[in-house]
Amino acid sequence: MTEFALDARLDADTYSVTDLSLSHVLLMNDARFPWVILVPRRPNCAEWLDFSSDDQQALLQEQLRVMAVLQELTGAHKLNVANLGNMVRQFHLHIIARFETDVAWPGPVWGQGAREAYSDAEANAFVSALQQALR
Repeated sequence: MTEFALDARLDADTYSVTDLSLSHVLLMNDARFPWVILVPRRPNCAEWLDFSSDDQQALLQEQLRVMAVLQELTGAHKLNVANLGNMVRQFHLHIIARFETDVAWPGPVWGQGAREAYSDAEANAFVSALQQALR
């Protein structure tokens, strides 16, 4: 059996937040959008269909939990959820807090301007808030 390893691109573009029962939680390093990514710790999975039905249910529950936390922490006008996988094949689920005032509204966040990295203090504060809320 192959061991789970986080895709190098996801690792390079994110901050590690915590582990839930199935998924590793990441914060995308783009301060323009509060953006969390769930990566189920299962090797060789690219699609929802690749997971057992138990893992599918667990992932859905984790998605809903993270959505509720992100909504509570940010007061977002809308939460966008997607699992595209066009650039990173490893299954990962994007949960993005959106605001009518954000630079990409009402369009998608992909391909909208240059990413703006968090300062160390901003990233540490947001990661800490997510960790506290997901305990």
